[in-house]
Amino acid sequence: MGRKTKNVVIENVTILDIADKGQAIARINDIVTFVQGVVPGDVCTIQIKKKRRSYWEGHVMQITQPSPIRIDAKCKYFGVCGGCKWQNLSYPKQLEFKEKQVKDALQRIGKVNIEVMEPILGSQNVFNYRNKLEFSFSHRRWLTQEEVDSGQVFDDVPSLGFHVPGRWDKVLDVKECHLQEEPSNGIRNRVRDIALANNFSYYNLNEQKGFLRNLTVRSTMTNEWMVILSVAEDRPNDIKLILDTLVAEFPQLTSVLYVINDKPNDTIADLDIQVHAGNDHIMEEMEGLKFRVGPKSFYQTNGPQAYELYKITRDFAGLTGNEVVYDLYTGTGTIAQFVAKQAAKVVGIEYVEPAIADAKLNATMNGIENTSFYAGDMKDIFTPELIAKEGKPDVVITDPPRAGMHPDVIARLNELKPLRIVYVSCNPATQARDIQLLSENYVVKRLQPVDMFPHTHHVESVALLELK
Repeated sequence: MGRKTKNVVIENVTILDIADKGQAIARINDIVTFVQGVVPGDVCTIQIKKKRRSYWEGHVMQITQPSPIRIDAKCKYFGVCGGCKWQNLSYPKQLEFKEKQVKDALQRIGKVNIEVMEPILGSQNVFNYRNKLEFSFSHRRWLTQEEVDSGQVFDDVPSLGFHVPGRWDKVLDVKECHLQEEPSNGIRNRVRDIALANNFSYYNLNEQKGFLRNLTVRSTMTNEWMVILSVAEDRPNDIKLILDTLVAEFPQLTSVLYVINDKPNDTIADLDIQVHAGNDHIMEEMEGLKFRVGPKSFYQTNGPQAYELYKITRDFAGLTGNEVVYDLYTGTGTIAQFVAKQAAKVVGIEYVEPAIADAKLNATMNGIENTSFYAGDMKDIFTPELIAKEGKPDVVITDPPRAGMHPDVIARLNELKPLRIVYVSCNPATQARDIQLLSENYVVKRLQPVDMFPHTHHVESVALLELK
């Protein structure tokens, strides 16, 4: 069936809605059809690329009538890079669709009644909002469709930029990105200039060889900047040349690091990071609290909006100063320390050991003495033995990864029955699933969507669950 209909072209297709992963939706012959790169209200000519039993996938050949909510994308790489798929959609409409996504997830998937749903909180910055970007080197850059169609011959020019969606081995060369403020572009472009001038080899992703591998740029609201250069070959003089140049030309840099990574994967979590200049960390600050952010630390990538998220979490927790609070998936303990002044005790649990080490350092640095932190798998740490040691929680704050909470953790919450659970989620679908599993004992009193990532379909959601 699929082979017979593949590549069929259909005209005058109206885009109706947006799905939970950011794809647009049309209906063709009463079949839901997912399409990339369009917005609701667009009228298009679509080529059907895949047919499944319950849905189709299409490719836009032409937009014959643009939607009134369509706008021109700011980025010249839009449609190729894949990082900001909603740049062609006005920001108020982005917020509208994200709010609907959160509401639909809880009511349709979780079958949850929401007593109060707050309007989505938009980001104060819709560009230059990220405090961390990771770039990849590749020995051969990705060619755009326009370059391919031009018939021009392109040599194997190396690239420094982002992976093309769905292609782990292809990297788009990026000269300008609007997601992180300067000097992010300046740093990346200067590294490219040095590499090309000295004929430094870029990493061959297929053969897993070459010198330059990854470049990470991090910053904080206190205007401290970190660079991490990842290389696959230990070439001290060449590393020094690159990093000395950055130190001399970018005085904002307070932490200049490098790492030798000759493993098959890009992760540096299991590797020793070397300090070339400055500190081995950068410092973030909120309400007088200081947070140490190391090269391996997780920290919310939209700093100002993270502050708003934490304030909502603290408000939902409703602390009076007498409560024992458990902060599950605590990361570097940011939320734990943010609420500690209003609690009797805060217990933080996190899988990543370096993050817990940072949490303990941060607590000491901030003079916070009513927190304790534990590293390990949540289902193995959040046990009756820990409860007996630290006390039964009155309030639980949980901020799990996209996959949501482990069933054993949910079972423990249903057993302990804390008075309130504040569930912070980056995936409304798994949040809805988990809340449904807690619904025998809890009701959703308040729900607050928060937009942390403008121009993407991603949305955070904070839910207040109260014991029945």
